[in-house]
Amino acid sequence: MKPRLDPDLLQAFVLVAEFGSFTRAAQRLNRSQAAVSQQIKRLEERAGHALLLRSTASVELTATGRDFLGDARRLVAMHEAVLTRLNGDGVAGRVRLGVMEDYGTKRLPPLVADIAARFPDLDIDMEVGLTAPMLKRLGDDFEIVIAMHACGGSDGELIQIEQAVWAGSRKTLPLGRGALPFALSTTDCLFRKWASDALDAAGVSWRLAHTSASHAAVEALVCEGLALTVMKGSMVPTALRNVGDLYDLPSLPNAEIRLHRSPTLSNVGIIVANHIRDRLRTTS
Repeated sequence: MKPRLDPDLLQAFVLVAEFGSFTRAAQRLNRSQAAVSQQIKRLEERAGHALLLRSTASVELTATGRDFLGDARRLVAMHEAVLTRLNGDGVAGRVRLGVMEDYGTKRLPPLVADIAARFPDLDIDMEVGLTAPMLKRLGDDFEIVIAMHACGGSDGELIQIEQAVWAGSRKTLPLGRGALPFALSTTDCLFRKWASDALDAAGVSWRLAHTSASHAAVEALVCEGLALTVMKGSMVPTALRNVGDLYDLPSLPNAEIRLHRSPTLSNVGIIVANHIRDRLRTTS
């Protein structure tokens, strides 16, 4: 008989991996550090692989542990969500969600409406904006954050890959005299860094004509032909178009959209996170 993966062992592994600490995981589970260490040992024996590298200073994932973490998260989340439904617990409460503005205004509203219709006693508080600062507040101010990253990361759950593109207005474009004007977000924005680095490396003459943390404000400026910008390829509205070839602009990297969960995410939060993740993956 193949060994079974006990949900309690999986939960201990996920918490140790996310906290990077046996002590903090033990506190979260209300168990002793020795008990959590034994749980990890039993899980590794059943898995047939070492999952964690332990030292007096830190806890790190092995290569197998990194590969296994996503599966462990999903199994724990599914187990908790099933128990919530089977036990007849009402899906009620409050879940705080942080997300970048374009997704928060275009992708998330139908999903949040669907959740509200299915679970009328559940409140979702959503904040939109730059997600780099939001990730620092995960667990304190947010239970869930949907953020954009450079490709190759391992934090969070991958939802989809977006191609960054140069965007300009369909009706009128900046005149071809002098430095090309760009409308970009603030310095915390990954797209602003990519744009600046790519333009400088290619020797393109450009200037930062407009700066705003508001995606809607940048989009409005570009729609009027006052500047060019960088957007996710799937989020370019009909009033804009990809102008990379037109201006002979350098290529831009792909970006990963990842969902991040608080280590203390409630059963209700797990249901919300799973619903949003699954819907975004199927509508990408």
